[in-house]
Amino acid sequence: MKYRKFGSLDWNISEIGLGCWQIGADWGNVSEEKANEVLQSSFENGVNFFDTADVYGMGRSEKFVGEFIKSVSERIYVATKAGRQINPHVAEGYYDKALMESYVDQSLSNLNVETIDLLQMHCPPTEVYSSDKTFEMLDYLVSKGKIQNYGFSVQTVDEALECIKRPNTKSIQVIFNIFRQKPAEELFKIAKEKEIAIIVRVPLASGLLTGKFNKDSSFASDDHRNYNINGDAFDVGETFSGVNFTKALQAVDDLKNILPDGMTLSQLSLKWILMHDAVTVVIPGAKNKGHVNLNTSSSEIEDISSLMNQINSVYTKYFYDDVHHRW
Repeated sequence: MKYRKFGSLDWNISEIGLGCWQIGADWGNVSEEKANEVLQSSFENGVNFFDTADVYGMGRSEKFVGEFIKSVSERIYVATKAGRQINPHVAEGYYDKALMESYVDQSLSNLNVETIDLLQMHCPPTEVYSSDKTFEMLDYLVSKGKIQNYGFSVQTVDEALECIKRPNTKSIQVIFNIFRQKPAEELFKIAKEKEIAIIVRVPLASGLLTGKFNKDSSFASDDHRNYNINGDAFDVGETFSGVNFTKALQAVDDLKNILPDGMTLSQLSLKWILMHDAVTVVIPGAKNKGHVNLNTSSSEIEDISSLMNQINSVYTKYFYDDVHHRW
């Protein structure tokens, strides 16, 4: 496992982390045994950055993470998120210090920690990213010692560019993969200059970039790849990166044609992300040990510079017109 500096902080972070949505909810059933297997195998493979959220199983994911980090002596950095419990999901809730502090207190209890390494606002309404009230609330939580640092999980590049104008924003979490390339256009350069950490989520486009799906693939009723395919539950960009499923299968075939011998499409897709030096950590999810082993092995893959133009051209061919302007 290779490690990277986390923005302006003195954290040395595994370049492959673990996204903990799967072990909470919304990806079909993941048992407690499997959740613990995912955490343990990630740790054994050098992962020291876990990303979770209070709404992943309404505390289920955070509790699994909390129990695990207490079982080991090595330093594990934990990022969680807050705000999606606000109902209706409007900006005013993000400015309410007492409400947000109550969510943080929940997370502190779930994680069984005294302070949170990194709290991220969880894809709030767009106006939240530019409001002074947001940053006053977050600075208040830092002053109380309940969180050490804060960042933002964003839907769009414009939202990211807005909140990194503020001096205490430490990180941006954004969707970035072969099918969603816009962040590399402008955001990464500015973030690198400002020493803002970049956390990449949905790196495998909800599994499309594993190359294992076909036109007959189906998903469980409690899997967001079933119930959110049209964005009925939350932003459609979180499910299959918002791209057309049929087009994606065609794009996957193109990628398989340039896949080096001995490399899986998952490994190629994660390595493609890591080739961008502004990226701090990629957080693929996993439902079992096999997924973890495959994901973490991407850190060891050799340089793929010679393939970058061909890979990027797949995005231009299939998705640029559909998604580049949206997020």
